[in-house]
Amino acid sequence: MASVQKKVAVIMGSDSDLGVVKDAILTLHHLGIPTETHVMSAHRTPEQACRFAAQARENGFGVIIAAAGKAAHLAGVLAAHTTLPVIGIPVKSSTLDGLDALLATVQMPKGIPVATVAIDGAGNAAILAAQILALADPALAEKLDAMKQEMEQGVIQKDAALQETVREMLDKQ
Repeated sequence: MASVQKKVAVIMGSDSDLGVVKDAILTLHHLGIPTETHVMSAHRTPEQACRFAAQARENGFGVIIAAAGKAAHLAGVLAAHTTLPVIGIPVKSSTLDGLDALLATVQMPKGIPVATVAIDGAGNAAILAAQILALADPALAEKLDAMKQEMEQGVIQKDAALQETVREMLDKQ
């Protein structure tokens, strides 16, 4: 029996977070991972957020990504109601440049882990979600390997271009 690929939920505390989570959505799409995106608030729609997390596994999700700024309790609330991996994206706000969200996301009590990426680190959240799913999906693991090789080739090309620029710069002296 073939396994069904798990989905990734991308939950944001506000629709204004879309500019940040866009990179996660596009990365997951590029990797062929089914994704659902929703706005839920730990403070304004707590029952909806808790219900979503509690039912996520039975609804076909394998990982939940939660993006929130300021108090940033969303990832923790979701993690409290599921045993699925939850990845928090602290969102930079104008108040404390995202430090408040980072601390709120990373400082979880024992038994309620939240993996946390950098402030506004949606791309890495998507890659981490994909790596988690790839533990049980060899085809996805191959896509991630190819992505790493593309990154390596990109750096090699940039280094070659830099070497040429430096040679030209020195030749002009």
